[in-house]
Amino acid sequence: MISLILAVFLGSVYFYLRHKDARMLRNGIVLVAASWFALLGITEILGQWFPWTQWIAVGIVVLSPLAIVVLAGFLISNGVTMMRNEGRSLGNLLALLAGVALLGLPVFAALLVVTLNPVAIGLAALLFFLCSYFGVVFVVFLAYAVAYGKMKHTIDPAAVVILGSQIIKGKVPPLLRSRLDKGLEVYRGASAKTAPLLIPSGGQGWDESRPEGVAMAEYLVSAGVPVAHVVAEDQAISTAQNLQFSAIVAREHGRDGALLVVTNNYHVLRAALLSRKLGINAQVVGSPTARYFLPSAFLREFVAILREHKKLHVIMCLPFVALTVSVTAAIITVSQ
Repeated sequence: MISLILAVFLGSVYFYLRHKDARMLRNGIVLVAASWFALLGITEILGQWFPWTQWIAVGIVVLSPLAIVVLAGFLISNGVTMMRNEGRSLGNLLALLAGVALLGLPVFAALLVVTLNPVAIGLAALLFFLCSYFGVVFVVFLAYAVAYGKMKHTIDPAAVVILGSQIIKGKVPPLLRSRLDKGLEVYRGASAKTAPLLIPSGGQGWDESRPEGVAMAEYLVSAGVPVAHVVAEDQAISTAQNLQFSAIVAREHGRDGALLVVTNNYHVLRAALLSRKLGINAQVVGSPTARYFLPSAFLREFVAILREHKKLHVIMCLPFVALTVSVTAAIITVSQ
């Protein structure tokens, strides 16, 4: 019963925080905590009413290693698919690397433990703590990325900013076309008296024949949008610059209201977090992405968010390091 009370309390806190500002990762922490206590509470109740259901929980725990192996196999298979379809860049290899790590790290830790060397055992313990920490952080990120991606926008935007991605031979590829089509959907469904300004945003990469924003603007105009309603932003080379430069373009064209940012569904949360960090009044919506692309894409976003908050995560990991070093040193001292 206590677990369910905590779940209801945390659920209420989650909806309050989400209503206050949905663009905060701490909302995901509260959401995962509320879900965890709800699961515990439901398990307790089912265990009281139907004692045999406790064996289900035991079975889940026993089968967890098998589930990890299955997940690793899926990630490796997905990584191979990514290499075949998208090339061998580091970003496309993330799912493959994650799958190999899921299989290899437990074996490596076990080999350290069987040495019976205090330092090696301490290293194995530290590896366990760090993997557990980043595993929980990833669950929080993924849960809230999905939750945020399901939210409907609640504004009549002054401008719709469509974030760019790589163009191929000067043309818009399927991934970027998905964003543009979502932007068109928002534009055509706007209820405001004045149609929102469409701002396709993206500069020219070293391997691109022209700026992404220009190619995207041509696509929008060819889809029937009046030329006066499309203004390309063609200088940005990062998501942060996409948001900053597009906000400037919107103001220069007299669009001082809230922005609606369009990107692929795996990218919505990071774009939302960045818009808040930059002080830009915006909501973010996602467009569909090919399923085979999602595992590596979500992992890339996770790594990017870790990099953007690296100082915080280093500080959070320091207690694990300190505890491991202290315990290892104590064991060495006792054994001498």
